[in-house]
Amino acid sequence: MTEIDTFRQETREWLANHCPESMRQPVNSFEDIYNGGRNPEVNIPEQPLWCERMAERGWTVPHWPKEYGGGGLSAEEVKVLREEMARIGARRPLDSFGISMLGPALLKFGSEEQKLEHLPRICRGEIRWCQGYSEPGAGSDLASLQTRADDHGDHYVINGQKVWTSYADKADWIFCLVRTDNSGSKHEGISFVLFDMDQPGVTAKPIRLISGSSPFCETFFDDARADKRNLVGEEGQGWTIAKYLLTHEREMISAFGTSGGKSLGKTAVEQMGADAEGRLRNGILRQDIAQHQLDTMVFGATMERVGDEVKAGQGLGPASSIFKYYGTELNKRRNELNLAVGGEAALGWSGDEYRGGETVRSFLRSKGNSIEGGTSEVQLNIVAKRVLGLPDA
Repeated sequence: MTEIDTFRQETREWLANHCPESMRQPVNSFEDIYNGGRNPEVNIPEQPLWCERMAERGWTVPHWPKEYGGGGLSAEEVKVLREEMARIGARRPLDSFGISMLGPALLKFGSEEQKLEHLPRICRGEIRWCQGYSEPGAGSDLASLQTRADDHGDHYVINGQKVWTSYADKADWIFCLVRTDNSGSKHEGISFVLFDMDQPGVTAKPIRLISGSSPFCETFFDDARADKRNLVGEEGQGWTIAKYLLTHEREMISAFGTSGGKSLGKTAVEQMGADAEGRLRNGILRQDIAQHQLDTMVFGATMERVGDEVKAGQGLGPASSIFKYYGTELNKRRNELNLAVGGEAALGWSGDEYRGGETVRSFLRSKGNSIEGGTSEVQLNIVAKRVLGLPDA
């Protein structure tokens, strides 16, 4: 038996003994995901236990180094772990912006002290992070941001406003782009700082969306404080760090295109019935669903291949923009097909018989995926620039 075979067997046995049965059920919605934090939202009692057990092994972020709270696993071992979790339908124990966005940036640009302070707490789910990027006058043109950080010796005093700050009202800390210098071009003088949201001078106000939910917030800073020890990289290096982090954000958002749960085909057969051969009765819809599921499988395989290339030391490059664009389009298509499968009942907005309007609300929310993290138009421009060999901003 090879080492990887031994690892698979041990992993399979450990998961069988330690993964709660409730954590082997499909995730139904964004609200069903465990994000951790000082005051975690717990929809299922076993969520914190599952996170704790996995964190003890470093398996909430298995590919991060052990010294920072990760599992220190090789790319092959990470793949085995994911396969064994998928085999029993185990949920990811923890989802957070700390894992998907801030962590990779700290691993590349952070000081050793910053890594030791923040990364283990991210792995354990102790701190929930939000992202302070977009502003009312700086969305797609992010470099026009005006939130100011004034030097006060050992700390910065921050004033300004961010918008579309996902879950700012629930976050404990924020990684934030601020302007520390106005003397150069708009891409210069931007810095990347971390600070606690639970302090005087920080206000988060949810923005109500057409879907009825409010994952986004307006965030206001009025003489908020950020210690200089939490300046990541050097002053003025924020734009470089921001661009690097955005590649990971786009990869995270693109994963919506491969979301798990019950297959669309099975759902359609349950709701609309099957023919004598067990196939969905509606031939046209059956063809559309089959094409979507095929596209999803190909997309997932491509993401996995590129992920292996990245772990092998190859850069991600424009792939993150390609993934972000195509993944969000797949997600919108899936939601449109869900509406077609549900028919008139899928348009119900509230009530138990409509599952709280889950289908139509998810459809409306999916439109935002092609805006957040950089619009589809921006992603296509990035890809075109790389193809044509044009310089980035």
